[in-house]
Amino acid sequence: MKPFIEFKNVTKEYLNGETKLKAVNNLNFTIDKGEFIVILGPSGSGKSTLLNLLGGLDSTTTGNIIFDNNDITKYNDNQLTEYRAEKIGFIFQFYNLIPNLTALENIELIEDVINKEINAEEALNQVNLSNHYHHFPSELSGGEQQRVSIARAIVKKPEMLLCDEPTGALDTDTGNMIIKLLYDLCKKNKTTIVVVTHNEDIALIADKIIHLRNGKIEEIETKTPATIDNLIGDENVIQENDKRFIRP
Repeated sequence: MKPFIEFKNVTKEYLNGETKLKAVNNLNFTIDKGEFIVILGPSGSGKSTLLNLLGGLDSTTTGNIIFDNNDITKYNDNQLTEYRAEKIGFIFQFYNLIPNLTALENIELIEDVINKEINAEEALNQVNLSNHYHHFPSELSGGEQQRVSIARAIVKKPEMLLCDEPTGALDTDTGNMIIKLLYDLCKKNKTTIVVVTHNEDIALIADKIIHLRNGKIEEIETKTPATIDNLIGDENVIQENDKRFIRP
């Protein structure tokens, strides 16, 4: 069976004066449908660039990216727009909410760009914001705004979710809840999840971990992931074989 996603010799260069900077350099890896992927690496290692290339937000300098048997590096602007709208959900570090629209209205906007019905209230309920339908972004905390952006990403039931530090603005309990939500989307709905993070704890539940450094793949770790049992109080309990990892 062919992989769902394949990076083939992917390089992205930027010009810095007369110097060429390779943000990512000759990346080769595959992702199967329904996998939970974590991309780890220090700042400047190329994590966000990789995510932007996969999401069709940036173009490769060389190489090919195959998504479900289609080479997205050959797409024109209209095809890329459709790809982003129909196939991909984005969870960014920055919330990108429209300030003069309520939480509900920010999500309902999705109906203008996709060809499927959505349930904005259900999406907000999934991220525990049922009491904030009619609040504007300025009336929400940073963590609440992040959850609205997550609800907006999952409401269209994308084939793949791209997540850039999805818990960066959240407290421990809410962060645990969001990771549990992403995990369930992956394992129950077969949504492919790709998470860029500095938080190595999230890698416990990954099917595959891609370690980046200086734009290159340092290591690809394929393993049997831990299983989320439950959330107990302030602790996220993850079971792996006979071990327990309990994190504050």
